Amino acid sequence: MLRPWCVAALGCALAAAQTPDCKLVAGWSQNGPARVYEADNLFEYMDGNAEGYLIYGFRNMHGVNCEKGPVTFVIDISDMGDADSAYGMFSAARDPRVATERIGMGGQIVPRRAIFAKGRYYVEIATNPEGDHTAALRQWVAALDRTVEGSTAVPAALNWLPAEGQQSARLIPESVLGIRLLKRGYVAQYEFGKAFVVLEESPESAGAVMEKLRARFGETAPVNIAAEAFQASDNYLGKLCIFRKGRLIGGYSITSGGKDAVGLARALAGRVE
Repeated sequence: MLRPWCVAALGCALAAAQTPDCKLVAGWSQNGPARVYEADNLFEYMDGNAEGYLIYGFRNMHGVNCEKGPVTFVIDISDMGDADSAYGMFSAARDPRVATERIGMGGQIVPRRAIFAKGRYYVEIATNPEGDHTAALRQWVAALDRTVEGSTAVPAALNWLPAEGQQSARLIPESVLGIRLLKRGYVAQYEFGKAFVVLEESPESAGAVMEKLRARFGETAPVNIAAEAFQASDNYLGKLCIFRKGRLIGGYSITSGGKDAVGLARALAGRVE
């Protein structure tokens, strides 16, 4: 059994492991005090951008400014609560015009900024002054990737959504497909429409959501997919097929191209574990 002082020390060690240290990369030193923010005071640091973190389940942030000569790196590590939220934050923050890299679960490095997600943590580095700091950013990202704990496996839901023809895939923190009943889930964009998966707390709560969805869309037709499914039409979402498999709700919204929503939904249900 661990003694109380061992438990406390272990807790401190784990916390410290997620706090950036300017000594991680040779030649850099700390400029100013370290910072810690939680959900209730993040706005003091992020100003108008705090809501973009809070919507993804932000818990706390540890940060520090590191300098080398005239260059300053602003480094922050945010605990987002779980890997889905951390990856969702990364997906929302990345530049869609720039390729992502396998750093942690996913990362991106551009001349003045670097971000990546690993486990439940979202890591970001901003640079000052202007200029191309790519080489130094890569050093820092490699050091932080070694230090930050957590899995490097992307959220399982991303593997369920078909990759062929996929334009993007990201966690939607609320109102999936613009439907408030679908509280949080992954959506993949295709030329012809969207695929989505939402995890409810239990099969029973998912069943209750399905019932409310039928009422929302009005005229629906049952489909033989997984535990239950239906198809419907909507002025905005086009042809829909929505299914439930255990506590998961998934399906397709087809807005162009004449694709078969039922066939696609059936294939998606087969991919879900």
